[in-house]
Amino acid sequence: MLEEILAELRTAISKAHDALKRDLARLRTGRANPSMLDGVRVDYYGTPTPIASMATVSVPEPRMIQIKVWERGQAKAVEKAIRESDLNLNPQVDGDILRIPLAPLTEERRREIAKNAKKYGEESKIAIRKARKDAKDLIDAAVADGDTSEDEGDAAWKKAEDIVAAGVKTVDEIVASKEKEIMTV
Repeated sequence: MLEEILAELRTAISKAHDALKRDLARLRTGRANPSMLDGVRVDYYGTPTPIASMATVSVPEPRMIQIKVWERGQAKAVEKAIRESDLNLNPQVDGDILRIPLAPLTEERRREIAKNAKKYGEESKIAIRKARKDAKDLIDAAVADGDTSEDEGDAAWKKAEDIVAAGVKTVDEIVASKEKEIMTV
């Protein structure tokens, strides 16, 4: 029973790490990256649709994203969605192909993006702390119900704390790596 609780805790921490990596992949660095557009949704016949579901996204050059829309009439809708996103991108339409040049980031903009990376890291830590609280509640309930002894409960809680500490350390490492990538010119 206690092992199940710890396994759930590990799964929750893993999910928090995955969400953090997804969020950080959307942040703009100095290089073009197709995952920057993952959060952009295009109004495709009344349905908010990810760009990757209606076009081929590629990076032909380090500072250029190219989108080849499968349905020619949707190029304007994709352009509009990108312009309205908070990415500050300016796509250029050429038939069914959109080219998005990425201007070099200023030092101020890099710091702003790094601040967002830290914010995502903090959100991930909050999710991990919530998972820790849930695990603590389950361990306390198992001890109170007599399903396990207090010593076993204390040992499980110490393991849970070690798992959480490792999870938080991983979050810090992921964020530090992304900050380094953002600040590299």
